[in-house]
Amino acid sequence: MESLLNLWADSGLAQIYPGQIVMMLVGLGLLLLAIQKNFEPLLLVPIGFGTLLVNIPGAGFDLAPVYAATGEMLSPGGLMYYIYEAGIATGLFPLLIFMGVGAMTDFGPLLANPKTLLLGAAAQFGIFFTVVVAALFSNWGILDFTIQDIASIGIIGGADGPTAIFVTSQLSPDILGAVAVAAYSYMALVPIIQPPIMRALTTPEERAIKMEQLRPVSQRERILFPLLLLVMVAMLLPSAAPLLGMFCFGNLMKECGVVDRLSDTAQNALINTVTIFLGLGVGSKMSADKFLNLETLGILGLGAVAFCIGTACGVLLAKLMNKFSEQKVNPLIGSAGVSAVPMAARVSNKVGLEANSQNHLLMHAMGPNVAGVIGSAIAAGVMLSMVGG
Repeated sequence: MESLLNLWADSGLAQIYPGQIVMMLVGLGLLLLAIQKNFEPLLLVPIGFGTLLVNIPGAGFDLAPVYAATGEMLSPGGLMYYIYEAGIATGLFPLLIFMGVGAMTDFGPLLANPKTLLLGAAAQFGIFFTVVVAALFSNWGILDFTIQDIASIGIIGGADGPTAIFVTSQLSPDILGAVAVAAYSYMALVPIIQPPIMRALTTPEERAIKMEQLRPVSQRERILFPLLLLVMVAMLLPSAAPLLGMFCFGNLMKECGVVDRLSDTAQNALINTVTIFLGLGVGSKMSADKFLNLETLGILGLGAVAFCIGTACGVLLAKLMNKFSEQKVNPLIGSAGVSAVPMAARVSNKVGLEANSQNHLLMHAMGPNVAGVIGSAIAAGVMLSMVGG
């Protein structure tokens, strides 16, 4: 009987508490969104499954190793602990993801129409607007966020999952789960969130503006741009160099034409492998004690505000540019300034086709879309410089 009682005491059923049940349902909900609704499945599947693992009572997936005073290890840590510490706490996984994204990125549309860089920059206003709002909420006692938490929440507005994870892992690891889920959820909801904002801020005539075909971009331009971008940004803002450096390195491998095997690995095998472990590592921060609180709802809400403001600012700047330029820009491409590549550009193209069936905006929208990736990395560098350490 004593053995049976010990077996029952060691079972998950005897150790589980309501918060863990709720978080396991959250994990199942993420899996449902990924599998049935196809919302960012590459990340939400491992994040959702990681959430299930870390909330299994007594399994010890997230336990840290225990050491004796002599330094001898008394018990090893859990699998999720090592994944998080090795890949996310060090910043390794987000940086490798950025290298793969760089290898898949085409700077051609941005180089062909450089003024679209401004649209990518405008969309980052959502990040800094949300930082101010979150700071006010904390000052008024509505929410309890540190300045590091506020910077991490603001980055959600860039709609760039790896950047949000990189910044939050450095500044506020305790809210990593909520920030990552918010960032990837809003990226997945781009086709739902953005079109109403785009239509509300533009007229049918503006949405029907047809843009001229982009000029060809030479290979020399494509090779020089990532090098110049890295040097210029690194000299001005060294804290942004890790993200932009890996992004530019991946792009250089793609464009130089002499390391096709490395570029192919970065675009496929490597980024896929890292994505699996990145998702599981984020899931390790989705335990009930870290996720189920009022601040999590605040993070989700403020993240949505940041994303919506970023979308609106890109559209409004495009409208303003048309006031001073003879060569008109379709304001819809401004919404692609958030760095949800290439989803935001596809949404701009879709809404443009609704207004004019001959209006193909995809390549034009890729300019601000790629600029948004650069802008979010720079914004991350600003946050790390201002509140890090």
